Amino acid sequence: MSTMLMLGGIMLFLAVALGAFGAHALKERLNESQQKTYQTGVLYHLVHGLGLVLIGLYAGMAQHASMAVLAGWFIFAGMLLFSGSLYALSLTGIRKLGAITPLGGVAFLAGWVLFIVAAAQG
Repeated sequence: MSTMLMLGGIMLFLAVALGAFGAHALKERLNESQQKTYQTGVLYHLVHGLGLVLIGLYAGMAQHASMAVLAGWFIFAGMLLFSGSLYALSLTGIRKLGAITPLGGVAFLAGWVLFIVAAAQG
């Protein structure tokens, strides 16, 4: 539980920092398409950082906390793969990095399914 809360806080901090970096330091470096890709990474980073906090709070009161914590690890993996690949793609222009993004999406989906199962179990 506290690991997910801490990880969520760290991810939210990084999402805000990376969002500000993208909006200011990368403003002149990225073209419009790259900026959109970067901002998509930031959006999913922020939303799923909040998800980790939610999962951490839920795990603290759930009878089946281990399932919720597992969900959190899948969400975290999704953040690294999805947002991380979008950051890398927008900064390097290497299109092949886009092949990693769907793996992050699958990790997000798996994490949320695990969270639903944990919540259904009480």
